[in-house]
Amino acid sequence: MTLRHPEYQYLDVLTHLLEKGDKRIDRTGVGTLSMFGAMMRFDLSDGTFPVYSTKKVFWKTAVKEMLWFLTGQTNIQSLLKENVRIWTDWPLAAYRKATGSEISQKDFEDKILADDAFAEEWGDLGPVYGKQWRRWKGADGKEYDQISGVIETLRKNPSSRRMLFHAWNVPELDQMALPPCHMTYQFYVSGMGEGRPKVSLLVLQRSSDMGLGNPFNVCQQAALLAMVAQQVDMVPGELVWVGGDVHLYLDHIDMANTLLEREPRPFPKLSLLRRPDSIDGYRIEDFEVTGYDPHPAIEAPVAV
Repeated sequence: MTLRHPEYQYLDVLTHLLEKGDKRIDRTGVGTLSMFGAMMRFDLSDGTFPVYSTKKVFWKTAVKEMLWFLTGQTNIQSLLKENVRIWTDWPLAAYRKATGSEISQKDFEDKILADDAFAEEWGDLGPVYGKQWRRWKGADGKEYDQISGVIETLRKNPSSRRMLFHAWNVPELDQMALPPCHMTYQFYVSGMGEGRPKVSLLVLQRSSDMGLGNPFNVCQQAALLAMVAQQVDMVPGELVWVGGDVHLYLDHIDMANTLLEREPRPFPKLSLLRRPDSIDGYRIEDFEVTGYDPHPAIEAPVAV
Protein backbone atom coordinates (compact mmCIF):
# COMPACT_ATOMS: atom_id res chain seq x y z
CA MET A 1 0.00 0.00 0.00
CA THR A 2 1.40 3.40 -1.00
CA LEU A 3 0.90 6.07 1.63
CA ARG A 4 -0.71 9.25 0.36
CA HIS A 5 1.64 12.23 0.28
CA PRO A 6 0.93 14.35 3.39
CA GLU A 7 0.77 17.54 1.29
CA TYR A 8 -2.58 16.33 -0.05
CA GLN A 9 -4.03 17.38 3.30
CA TYR A 10 -3.26 20.96 2.29
CA LEU A 11 -4.50 20.48 -1.27
CA ASP A 12 -7.72 18.90 0.05
CA VAL A 13 -8.40 22.04 2.11
CA LEU A 14 -7.85 24.21 -0.98
CA THR A 15 -10.23 21.97 -2.95
CA HIS A 16 -12.88 22.24 -0.24
CA LEU A 17 -12.53 26.03 -0.16
CA LEU A 18 -12.85 26.34 -3.94
CA GLU A 19 -15.86 24.01 -4.12
CA LYS A 20 -17.74 24.75 -0.89
CA GLY A 21 -16.15 27.80 0.72
CA ASP A 22 -18.43 30.47 2.16
CA LYS A 23 -17.88 33.63 0.11
CA ARG A 24 -17.58 36.61 2.42
CA ILE A 25 -16.12 40.09 2.69
CA ASP A 26 -13.39 40.12 5.31
CA ARG A 27 -11.51 42.69 7.39
CA THR A 28 -9.16 43.53 4.49
CA GLY A 29 -11.95 44.15 1.96
CA VAL A 30 -10.40 41.67 -0.48
CA GLY A 31 -12.94 38.93 0.21
CA THR A 32 -12.40 35.24 0.95
CA LEU A 33 -13.75 31.76 0.50
CA SER A 34 -13.94 30.47 4.05
CA MET A 35 -14.59 27.29 6.02
CA PHE A 36 -14.66 26.61 9.74
CA GLY A 37 -12.41 23.91 11.14
CA ALA A 38 -9.59 21.93 9.52
CA MET A 39 -6.83 19.61 10.72
CA MET A 40 -3.56 18.38 9.23
CA ARG A 41 -0.99 15.98 10.74
CA PHE A 42 2.67 15.69 9.77
CA ASP A 43 5.01 12.99 11.10
CA LEU A 44 8.46 14.50 11.70
CA SER A 45 10.03 11.50 13.46
CA ASP A 46 12.25 10.53 10.51
CA GLY A 47 13.58 14.06 9.99
CA THR A 48 10.84 15.04 7.54
CA PHE A 49 10.45 18.81 7.21
CA PRO A 50 6.95 19.68 5.91
CA VAL A 51 7.82 22.38 3.40
CA TYR A 52 5.14 22.27 0.72
CA SER A 53 6.37 21.33 -2.73
CA THR A 54 3.53 22.39 -5.05
CA LYS A 55 5.10 25.86 -4.99
CA LYS A 56 8.45 27.01 -3.70
CA VAL A 57 8.23 28.03 -0.03
CA PHE A 58 10.99 30.31 1.20
CA TRP A 59 11.59 28.23 4.30
CA LYS A 60 14.55 30.30 5.52
CA THR A 61 12.34 33.38 5.75
CA ALA A 62 9.73 31.38 7.69
CA VAL A 63 12.31 30.00 10.12
CA LYS A 64 13.89 33.45 10.58
CA GLU A 65 10.46 34.75 11.59
CA MET A 66 10.14 31.95 14.18
CA LEU A 67 13.63 32.74 15.52
CA TRP A 68 12.55 36.40 15.78
CA PHE A 69 9.44 35.41 17.75
CA LEU A 70 11.68 33.48 20.15
CA THR A 71 13.78 36.60 20.84
CA GLY A 72 10.69 38.34 22.21
CA GLN A 73 11.32 41.33 19.94
CA THR A 74 8.48 43.26 18.32
CA ASN A 75 10.24 45.75 16.03
CA ILE A 76 10.64 45.06 12.32
CA GLN A 77 14.14 46.59 12.29
CA SER A 78 15.74 43.32 13.45
CA LEU A 79 13.72 41.39 10.85
CA LEU A 80 14.78 43.74 8.04
CA LYS A 81 18.41 43.22 9.07
CA GLU A 82 17.79 39.53 8.26
CA ASN A 83 16.21 40.54 4.93
CA VAL A 84 12.73 39.49 6.14
CA ARG A 85 10.02 41.85 4.89
CA ILE A 86 6.83 39.97 5.73
CA TRP A 87 5.77 42.34 8.56
CA THR A 88 6.49 45.66 6.81
CA ASP A 89 2.99 46.11 5.36
CA TRP A 90 1.35 46.93 8.71
CA PRO A 91 3.68 49.67 10.01
CA LEU A 92 4.00 51.05 6.48
CA ALA A 93 0.22 51.39 6.21
CA ALA A 94 0.11 53.05 9.65
CA TYR A 95 2.87 55.50 8.66
CA ARG A 96 1.20 56.43 5.38
CA LYS A 97 -2.14 56.96 7.13
CA ALA A 98 -0.66 59.07 9.93
CA THR A 99 1.55 61.26 7.73
CA GLY A 100 -0.24 61.31 4.37
CA SER A 101 3.06 60.29 2.80
CA GLU A 102 3.14 58.04 -0.29
CA ILE A 103 6.57 56.68 0.70
CA SER A 104 7.53 53.47 -1.10
CA GLN A 105 8.03 50.26 0.84
CA LYS A 106 11.74 50.24 -0.01
CA ASP A 107 12.28 53.81 1.18
CA PHE A 108 10.35 53.10 4.37
CA GLU A 109 12.41 49.97 5.06
CA ASP A 110 15.66 51.82 4.31
CA LYS A 111 14.67 54.51 6.82
CA ILE A 112 13.84 51.89 9.47
CA LEU A 113 17.27 50.29 8.94
CA ALA A 114 19.22 53.55 8.93
CA ASP A 115 17.49 55.50 11.70
CA ASP A 116 17.02 53.88 15.12
CA ALA A 117 14.77 56.69 16.36
CA PHE A 118 12.53 56.36 13.29
CA ALA A 119 12.47 52.59 13.76
CA GLU A 120 11.48 52.99 17.40
CA GLU A 121 8.61 55.30 16.48
CA TRP A 122 7.32 53.58 13.33
CA GLY A 123 8.77 50.05 13.23
CA ASP A 124 7.22 48.56 16.34
CA LEU A 125 4.30 46.18 15.90
CA GLY A 126 3.01 46.43 19.45
CA PRO A 127 2.95 43.46 21.87
CA VAL A 128 2.75 40.75 19.18
CA TYR A 129 3.78 37.08 19.38
CA GLY A 130 7.29 37.23 20.82
CA LYS A 131 6.32 39.69 23.54
CA GLN A 132 3.54 37.37 24.72
CA TRP A 133 5.62 34.20 24.41
CA ARG A 134 8.64 35.51 26.33
CA ARG A 135 7.46 38.56 28.29
CA TRP A 136 3.74 38.15 29.05
CA LYS A 137 2.91 40.91 31.54
CA GLY A 138 0.63 39.69 34.30
CA ALA A 139 -1.84 41.70 36.31
CA ASP A 140 0.72 41.45 39.13
CA GLY A 141 3.17 43.48 37.01
CA LYS A 142 5.57 40.56 36.60
CA GLU A 143 6.73 39.24 33.22
CA TYR A 144 6.27 35.56 32.42
CA ASP A 145 8.45 33.58 30.00
CA GLN A 146 6.03 30.98 28.68
CA ILE A 147 8.58 29.25 26.42
CA SER A 148 11.07 28.62 29.23
CA GLY A 149 8.22 27.35 31.39
CA VAL A 150 7.15 24.81 28.76
CA ILE A 151 10.71 23.55 28.25
CA GLU A 152 11.20 23.17 32.00
CA THR A 153 7.96 21.18 32.28
CA LEU A 154 8.90 18.97 29.33
CA ARG A 155 12.09 18.07 31.19
CA LYS A 156 10.60 17.61 34.66
CA ASN A 157 6.99 16.49 34.11
CA PRO A 158 6.58 15.35 30.48
CA SER A 159 3.17 13.72 31.10
CA SER A 160 1.68 17.11 32.06
CA ARG A 161 -1.41 18.27 30.21
CA ARG A 162 -0.45 21.89 30.83
CA MET A 163 2.50 22.23 28.48
CA LEU A 164 1.34 25.10 26.34
CA PHE A 165 1.89 28.73 25.54
CA HIS A 166 -0.36 31.23 23.79
CA ALA A 167 -0.47 34.82 22.64
CA TRP A 168 -4.12 35.87 23.00
CA ASN A 169 -3.55 38.44 25.74
CA VAL A 170 -6.96 40.12 25.84
CA PRO A 171 -6.00 43.49 27.43
CA GLU A 172 -3.25 44.01 24.85
CA LEU A 173 -5.03 42.92 21.66
CA ASP A 174 -5.90 46.46 20.58
CA GLN A 175 -2.22 47.50 20.83
CA MET A 176 -1.07 44.84 18.33
CA ALA A 177 -0.51 45.49 14.62
CA LEU A 178 -2.28 42.17 14.07
CA PRO A 179 -3.84 39.96 16.77
CA PRO A 180 -2.21 36.51 16.89
CA CYS A 181 -3.38 34.07 14.23
CA HIS A 182 -1.41 31.03 15.41
CA MET A 183 -2.38 31.51 19.01
CA THR A 184 -2.02 28.32 21.04
CA TYR A 185 0.87 25.83 21.03
CA GLN A 186 0.45 22.64 23.09
CA PHE A 187 3.06 19.90 23.55
CA TYR A 188 2.52 16.18 24.20
CA VAL A 189 5.10 13.49 25.02
CA SER A 190 4.66 9.83 24.11
CA GLY A 191 6.76 6.67 24.43
CA MET A 192 8.20 7.42 27.86
CA GLY A 193 10.19 4.46 29.15
CA GLU A 194 10.82 3.18 25.62
CA GLY A 195 14.14 4.80 24.75
CA ARG A 196 14.02 8.43 23.69
CA PRO A 197 10.45 9.74 24.00
CA LYS A 198 8.71 11.66 21.22
CA VAL A 199 7.43 15.19 21.67
CA SER A 200 4.57 16.35 19.47
CA LEU A 201 3.11 19.80 18.96
CA LEU A 202 -0.46 20.88 18.29
CA VAL A 203 -0.97 24.42 17.02
CA LEU A 204 -4.38 26.08 17.06
CA GLN A 205 -4.64 28.82 14.48
CA ARG A 206 -7.78 30.97 14.83
CA SER A 207 -7.37 32.41 11.33
CA SER A 208 -5.40 30.91 8.46
CA ASP A 209 -4.66 32.41 5.05
CA MET A 210 -4.19 29.16 3.12
CA GLY A 211 -2.61 30.75 0.06
CA LEU A 212 0.31 32.59 1.63
CA GLY A 213 0.30 32.18 5.41
CA ASN A 214 -0.25 28.46 5.95
CA PRO A 215 2.78 27.20 3.98
CA PHE A 216 4.96 29.50 6.11
CA ASN A 217 3.28 28.61 9.39
CA VAL A 218 3.50 24.83 9.01
CA CYS A 219 7.18 25.03 8.09
CA GLN A 220 8.14 27.34 10.98
CA GLN A 221 6.08 25.38 13.51
CA ALA A 222 7.92 22.22 12.45
CA ALA A 223 11.20 24.10 12.97
CA LEU A 224 10.09 25.10 16.47
CA LEU A 225 9.25 21.48 17.29
CA ALA A 226 12.69 20.37 16.08
CA MET A 227 14.39 22.96 18.31
CA VAL A 228 12.33 22.13 21.39
CA ALA A 229 12.84 18.39 20.87
CA GLN A 230 16.61 18.87 20.67
CA GLN A 231 16.62 21.02 23.81
CA VAL A 232 14.79 18.36 25.87
CA ASP A 233 16.56 15.29 24.42
CA MET A 234 13.50 13.94 22.64
CA VAL A 235 12.61 12.94 19.09
CA PRO A 236 10.22 15.22 17.16
CA GLY A 237 6.91 13.41 16.82
CA GLU A 238 3.87 14.85 15.05
CA LEU A 239 3.02 18.39 14.15
CA VAL A 240 -0.76 18.66 14.39
CA TRP A 241 -2.13 21.81 12.79
CA VAL A 242 -5.70 22.91 13.57
CA GLY A 243 -7.37 25.86 11.85
CA GLY A 244 -10.47 27.80 12.91
CA ASP A 245 -11.47 30.29 10.19
CA VAL A 246 -9.59 28.74 7.28
CA HIS A 247 -9.78 30.87 4.16
CA LEU A 248 -8.54 31.58 0.66
CA TYR A 249 -8.42 35.18 -0.51
CA LEU A 250 -10.35 35.75 -3.73
CA ASP A 251 -7.23 37.08 -5.44
CA HIS A 252 -5.46 33.79 -4.63
CA ILE A 253 -7.94 31.58 -6.50
CA ASP A 254 -5.78 31.33 -9.63
CA MET A 255 -2.81 30.34 -7.48
CA ALA A 256 -4.87 27.64 -5.74
CA ASN A 257 -6.00 26.21 -9.07
CA THR A 258 -2.38 26.09 -10.25
CA LEU A 259 -1.31 24.28 -7.07
CA LEU A 260 -4.04 21.67 -7.57
CA GLU A 261 -2.71 20.90 -11.05
CA ARG A 262 0.72 20.07 -9.61
CA GLU A 263 1.88 16.73 -8.19
CA PRO A 264 3.45 16.93 -4.70
CA ARG A 265 7.12 16.01 -4.51
CA PRO A 266 8.87 14.40 -1.51
CA PHE A 267 9.25 16.61 1.54
CA PRO A 268 12.84 17.56 2.40
CA LYS A 269 14.74 16.53 5.53
CA LEU A 270 15.84 18.84 8.33
CA SER A 271 19.03 18.52 10.38
CA LEU A 272 20.10 20.82 13.19
CA LEU A 273 23.84 21.28 12.80
CA ARG A 274 24.57 22.11 16.44
CA ARG A 275 22.88 22.13 19.80
CA PRO A 276 22.87 25.58 21.44
CA ASP A 277 22.85 25.91 25.23
CA SER A 278 19.23 27.09 25.20
CA ILE A 279 16.26 27.77 22.93
CA ASP A 280 17.62 31.33 22.61
CA GLY A 281 20.81 30.26 20.86
CA TYR A 282 19.60 29.09 17.44
CA ARG A 283 20.60 30.85 14.23
CA ILE A 284 19.43 30.29 10.68
CA GLU A 285 22.82 28.71 9.88
CA ASP A 286 21.95 25.84 12.25
CA PHE A 287 19.20 24.59 9.91
CA GLU A 288 20.28 22.28 7.13
CA VAL A 289 17.51 21.33 4.71
CA THR A 290 18.27 18.69 2.09
CA GLY A 291 16.27 17.24 -0.78
CA TYR A 292 13.93 20.18 -1.36
CA ASP A 293 12.86 20.17 -5.02
CA PRO A 294 9.65 22.21 -5.28
CA HIS A 295 7.59 23.37 -8.23
CA PRO A 296 8.20 27.06 -9.12
CA ALA A 297 7.21 29.87 -6.79
CA ILE A 298 3.94 31.74 -7.43
CA GLU A 299 3.65 35.46 -6.73
CA ALA A 300 0.51 36.51 -4.85
CA PRO A 301 -0.60 39.73 -3.10
CA VAL A 302 -0.77 40.09 0.69
CA ALA A 303 -4.04 41.35 2.17
CA VAL A 304 -3.40 43.89 4.96
